Amino acid sequence: MDYLSRIKKPIESDLTDFIGLFDESMSHADGLLSQALTHIRNRAGKRMRSMLILLMARNYGCVTDVTQNAALGLELLHTASLVHDDVVDESSERRGQASVNATYNNQVAVLVGDYLLSTALLRVARTRNITIVEYLSELGRTLASGEILQLSNIQNQEISEEVYYQVIMQKTAALFEACCTMGALSAGASDDEIEAAGKFGRNLGIIFQIRDDIFDYYDSPEIGKPTGNDMAEGKLTLPVIYAVNNSDQPSIKNLARKVKDRTVDADEIAVLVDYTKTHGGIEYAERRMNDFRIEAMDFLDNNVGNDDIRDALRAYLDYVIERKK
Repeated sequence: MDYLSRIKKPIESDLTDFIGLFDESMSHADGLLSQALTHIRNRAGKRMRSMLILLMARNYGCVTDVTQNAALGLELLHTASLVHDDVVDESSERRGQASVNATYNNQVAVLVGDYLLSTALLRVARTRNITIVEYLSELGRTLASGEILQLSNIQNQEISEEVYYQVIMQKTAALFEACCTMGALSAGASDDEIEAAGKFGRNLGIIFQIRDDIFDYYDSPEIGKPTGNDMAEGKLTLPVIYAVNNSDQPSIKNLARKVKDRTVDADEIAVLVDYTKTHGGIEYAERRMNDFRIEAMDFLDNNVGNDDIRDALRAYLDYVIERKK
């Protein structure tokens, strides 16, 4: 059985219900908004974050309407943030398809993102759980501050692993932490259980982002972005941060600074990518992924009693580490 089948096994009916609710929320009678929402709905991914909420609710109790509305609110908030991010990054593609801003324009994309954000708040309000409402609202603030931190870090000449983790914590890790926390909250878990679930999600999110960053050092049509794309956008990720900070070559440190200054060219990026790969950057990032995996496994061993749920969450963890795109 493949990873995704194992992940879905304990929540198949819950996931079917969720997809129905999501599709309903992404429909509208008005022409242009309807077209834009359909465009986004048609590029829906694997529902990894939604599945995590459902699994965590099952771990601590059962999936209820509260769980489904919390999952829907988070998925819509995440979708809105991606639409807005594409405008900020001037991206023309998302998941191999034209982005909303490229298909229509920036004005439409911003307004569609606002519509999705409002719908997210409406759905999470239907949980009638003020803690969940507050948590989703705080997540929106955290994601936005993470994007701003990342933008400001491009201007910062310091090449810091600590800052790299600060950005991750406010972006990918915060999103996965929210999935686990809201899933546990929706099932009536205790404060200690919610904290443990959140830590598991945080570790999962860090692993997810490190794996995503490693992809930037290899050519693959599956991944859907060119090698060195992060550097072209002024971003230094964990593999190159390690390689540069452990280099005694002034020319390499100078190239890293040029990345941050946005003055680096394609040939210089290729040199930096090659240096990273030949000087232990990838291996270091993989070791750090394994460190966070060990912490995540501790949660599965000590906080998950149901065998099917434990197998699904272990498959989830393995999928995040071993995925190819």
